[in-house]
Amino acid sequence: MKGQEFDNDIALVTGATSGIGRAVARALGKAGARTVLNGIGREAAADVVTEIEAAGGAASFVDGSLADADGWKSVLAAAEAAYGGFSVFVHCASPPRTETQTVLRVSEAEWDAMINTNLRSGFFLAQAIARKMRQSQIRGRMVFMTSLHAETPRNLPHYSAAKAGQAMVVRELARALGPDGIRVNGVAPGAIPGGGFKADVSTLERQIPAGRTGTPEDVAAATLALLSDKHCGYVTGEILAVDGGLALYNWLGRPENLDA
Repeated sequence: MKGQEFDNDIALVTGATSGIGRAVARALGKAGARTVLNGIGREAAADVVTEIEAAGGAASFVDGSLADADGWKSVLAAAEAAYGGFSVFVHCASPPRTETQTVLRVSEAEWDAMINTNLRSGFFLAQAIARKMRQSQIRGRMVFMTSLHAETPRNLPHYSAAKAGQAMVVRELARALGPDGIRVNGVAPGAIPGGGFKADVSTLERQIPAGRTGTPEDVAAATLALLSDKHCGYVTGEILAVDGGLALYNWLGRPENLDA
């Protein structure tokens, strides 16, 4: 693993046991970063840790949900116990969502879990990590995994609100931490089948200029580029759409039933 750009980095990746978070953790680990994976599901995490170690890297897993208001505190404490402070933080964690969690149906519990995981936990993890970066004079990098729905409503109000909040948190952190040499950016994935994504893929692909839906690996590659001082050292406070051009279309129609 020696001689790679991220050899000197220690990374924390949330939501790292599935989907995009898993792909990001795997990519960072294989690129040389000592990587702490956070998520739910020890077996899935063990597969990623094994894969990273087989490639000559170092990784560990911290179990724990960020859906509780203060869950981030125990996750951070356990993560710091593994490697100490971090130079890279990628926040991918987000609760499962269903198409029934609409404006008139989403519950308080679903709202709280979505906001706590995406926004509250993401911000306070970033705040705590940034304080240590500053104290140690580490030129750190952070990426928040937001969404095209930070800008475009989808009748999933808790999800859209959480992602819109993340986009502003990215800008607030970037502005405040830039003088300390800490870069903060966001990635807005497009249509990435799996997880909470539900759509008629064949129809959707006809609306995507790139001609296909994306993969977690597409998003992971863009995330590593943003984290790279070599490639994006002068980029901060930006939200990069990784969507094959999907956002160029008004691709969401009116929900069939606003009471659904």
